[in-house]
Amino acid sequence: MATMTCTVNVTGPSGVRHGVDVTADSLYEAAIVGFSLLKKDGWVEPIAPGTRLEIQVRHPATTHSVSLAQLRRWVEGIAVSPDETLKKRKLKALLAG
Repeated sequence: MATMTCTVNVTGPSGVRHGVDVTADSLYEAAIVGFSLLKKDGWVEPIAPGTRLEIQVRHPATTHSVSLAQLRRWVEGIAVSPDETLKKRKLKALLAG
């Protein structure tokens, strides 16, 4: 899959919407990298597991929505190749960090 530029958005408990731009090879990678960056931002409130992240792909212009729980299930799932195993380990660490 080609690397895409995406904007990852989340609306916190107070109703404030936060977003960050990332590049990634997949929807789940974009969501996890974006979540990790937002979590490190001092302006973003704690994000609950059921919170939905909105991922806007720049080209072709599309929008996707996933929850943190879906991301956790995906990184815990079976990888189809050694490369995917390594990528999932790295992304799992970002989710936990």
